[in-house]
Amino acid sequence: MTSNPTEAQVMEALSHVIEPELHKDLVTLNMIRNLKIDNSVVDFTVMLTTPACPLRNQIEEEAMAAAMTVPGVKTVNVSFDASVPGDRRLLSKMDIGVKNAIAVVSGKGGVGKSTIATNLALALAQTGAKVGLLDADIYGPNIPLMMGVHERPRAANERILPPQGYGVKLMSMGFLVEEGTPIVWRGPMIHSALRQFISDVDWGNLDYMVVDLPPGTGDASLSLVQSLALTGAIIVTTPQEVALADVVKSIAMFQLKDLQVPVLGVIENMSYFVCGHCGERTEIFSHGGGKTVAERMGVPFLGEVPIDPVVRVGGDSGQPVVVAEPESPAAIAINEIAAKVAAAISVQNISSPLPVEFKTDPDLPILNP
Repeated sequence: MTSNPTEAQVMEALSHVIEPELHKDLVTLNMIRNLKIDNSVVDFTVMLTTPACPLRNQIEEEAMAAAMTVPGVKTVNVSFDASVPGDRRLLSKMDIGVKNAIAVVSGKGGVGKSTIATNLALALAQTGAKVGLLDADIYGPNIPLMMGVHERPRAANERILPPQGYGVKLMSMGFLVEEGTPIVWRGPMIHSALRQFISDVDWGNLDYMVVDLPPGTGDASLSLVQSLALTGAIIVTTPQEVALADVVKSIAMFQLKDLQVPVLGVIENMSYFVCGHCGERTEIFSHGGGKTVAERMGVPFLGEVPIDPVVRVGGDSGQPVVVAEPESPAAIAINEIAAKVAAAISVQNISSPLPVEFKTDPDLPILNP
């Protein structure tokens, strides 16, 4: 007669299941929760490090197979939850309720940086993560248009309450100035405005804050990096040489000794076009340069996003492509990139030693625009 399985036996079996990105077993990582055994039926929850985990199916299959090796087990039910690990430097230095801050940048304008930032934030939110989107592109604040949100922020308890679009909390200079009004500011004013967007906004509890930085390596970009302990940066480029030259400069900026922001990877946007009528692929801006420059600079290549008219239509209408056309090639590519980014952040936060000390500049005044 076979005895009923025990919790110790099941946990021992699961200790041989390796999390494929963290390279440690599920038990050591404390990812097994709510283990229950009812005669021959085993139930447990796997606590993922991100709801966007790209290897969820693999983990499920291997965990079920391991539990089934325990004598007496006939049925295994696996459920999932997620607890996103936070950037220890960010959490220790800034009490703003944000676990991870991701900057989306480009060396030059016109490469679709804001489009990528918007859809990346939405892709993360659609997995169940709590996400905010900070439009730090002071001179060209396009996020309100792309997200279809035009209400002005409200205030409560001396904090700014960010508007929301598709479940994502938003803040942008575009909410605060009249349409068509030029923003003619010098460096200290930009720095102060960005600090207010970070510290005076009631962001709540966010797993990820996606930050849309202005193109280039000027005042606004440096001010943001000095004001917020960034978890990492994503570089957006198009394939042609004139854009790729600026990618090198952007990566070099984040690798400066006084900044040392991890570069999570490079995205090649507008990578190619596939005709909707004949299916012929055309590489309008060349192809493959993003991957080449990522390899040359020693940073990850996150993927290619094709040119697709639905991306432009969605951005103009306030219905981003990952929401409006989730089965389109562009949306699928962005969702895959979002999963890679979330996984990379989890690995970085769990596996890496404490980052270098984050230095802020507390002497600049707070601007009241």
